[in-house]
Amino acid sequence: MTRVFVYGTLKKGQPNYHRMFDAANGKTEFLASALTAERYPLVIAGGSNIPFLLNLPGRGHRVHGEIYEVDDKMLRFLDDFESVPTMYQRTLVQVEVKAWARRAEGEEEEVAPGSMTEVGMYSTTSYKPDWLSLPNYESYDAFGDHGLEYVHREDRD
Repeated sequence: MTRVFVYGTLKKGQPNYHRMFDAANGKTEFLASALTAERYPLVIAGGSNIPFLLNLPGRGHRVHGEIYEVDDKMLRFLDDFESVPTMYQRTLVQVEVKAWARRAEGEEEEVAPGSMTEVGMYSTTSYKPDWLSLPNYESYDAFGDHGLEYVHREDRD
């Protein structure tokens, strides 16, 4: 099992959340809400208004998201869904736990709020230069007041 940190359309209440719990994609378990230890630019970009976390540590904000534990099948699905390695790259980062849902299988102790843990995170080094001037967000919400409607994958040209 692998821990991944999601901050965009795969979070609870967001357009692609259902994909996290489609058994055909693999197994997933929600572990915690968290935020990145480092600051990163989280922007909404492209014609489909996709959230991109730019792999530029030290810029932007600490980004809020969720930690999931996924099996190898789900990890392969997520890598494919996130177009690794061309659109996104999965890298190991430290995140700070805000609230732990439950202890992960095989763990002896719950991770306390405020504790740091290592997770895989999908970020990109493949971005257009003008994305650096876009507004940065601490937390992504497809239905937020930014007015940038997310275009579902099935609805793209």
